[in-house]
Amino acid sequence: MSLIDRLNQDLKDAMRARDPVRLNVIRGVKAAIIEAETRRERTSVDDSDVLGIIAREVKERREVLGEFERAGRDDLVQKAQQEIRVLSEYLPQPFSEEELTDLIRQAIAETGASGAAGIGKVMGWLAPKIRGRADGGAVSQRVKELLSS
Repeated sequence: MSLIDRLNQDLKDAMRARDPVRLNVIRGVKAAIIEAETRRERTSVDDSDVLGIIAREVKERREVLGEFERAGRDDLVQKAQQEIRVLSEYLPQPFSEEELTDLIRQAIAETGASGAAGIGKVMGWLAPKIRGRADGGAVSQRVKELLSS
């Protein structure tokens, strides 16, 4: 079952269960998928694209979560946390530190990158493999550390 099929089924289940949080989150993801299809002038997106969309949605909610906490908006903090939990169900398990380090070392070996100039090559090789499983900023920082040592 593709991720889009799973989202469609879960949308129906959320409607039947009258679960407003899950319903709104899935509708938001589906809207982002339609936007991506329209923007790219393609008829469909694949699971990799959908994972990227969901990861972006999680990242956006984590960013506003800090703002809500600073503003003392506990109601919005709770809502954002619920939405993150729902979205996280669709993402694969994140990489462990060890797995990520091994993957970065493999990318460095495959691309032959060295020094700061090689960061782009390594990130380009890693991007499709880490989508939805690791934060790009943290990976980039780790790549810099490994390339400089």
